[in-house]
Amino acid sequence: MTRPSLVLIHYTAMQSAGAALERLCDPAHEVSAHYLIDATGSCLQLVAETERAWHAGRGRWGDVTDVNSHSIGIELDNRGNTPFAHAQMNALEQLLSGILARWDIAAQNVIGHCDIAPTRKTDPGVRFDWQRLARAGLAVWPATAPPTDTDLAADLAADLAAFARNAACFGYDPDLTPDQTLAAFRLRFSPRASGPLTPREAAMMADLARRFPVDRHSALT
Repeated sequence: MTRPSLVLIHYTAMQSAGAALERLCDPAHEVSAHYLIDATGSCLQLVAETERAWHAGRGRWGDVTDVNSHSIGIELDNRGNTPFAHAQMNALEQLLSGILARWDIAAQNVIGHCDIAPTRKTDPGVRFDWQRLARAGLAVWPATAPPTDTDLAADLAADLAAFARNAACFGYDPDLTPDQTLAAFRLRFSPRASGPLTPREAAMMADLARRFPVDRHSALT
């Protein structure tokens, strides 16, 4: 395990926290995480933060392709289609605050499993409140104001390739197709959207790339 630079949030997608705990502690399943938080807010540490856990699988964020060796994984007891309990979110915020402080991890490096592996994973899902974490300084959220210039708006909406370049600057896998990148972005930042890229979404992605580039030395201007 190298020094962690990412925090990955998951949902368990299982019937109960007990079932998830049993799975995470069974070596035969070859899956584990550093923490499990149940719906009541009870937080169990299963793997030391200095040790590698098997929670990420194949995926990429920026130049990091062995995400397991660079990340702390947090499993949330949730089936993926229900809201996350208030007590659970409170416990998550408290846990994240400590992790980010201990390892000097930036808020933009708190990401979802869906961010690193969008063609395979959807967790923590559309019911997860990323904006709440961003308000607490524990994740990031883009500016959402659409462009007021109609010509600029039309250009942004038409340029899916530029959207994909901005997404790669933010951290998404540059080998994704533009459509896959748009789907990944929507899963986290615009879950009610459908159809072609909108000017608002293009502006949001450009804002993320400008303010939170995964590699600040190659930030887009």
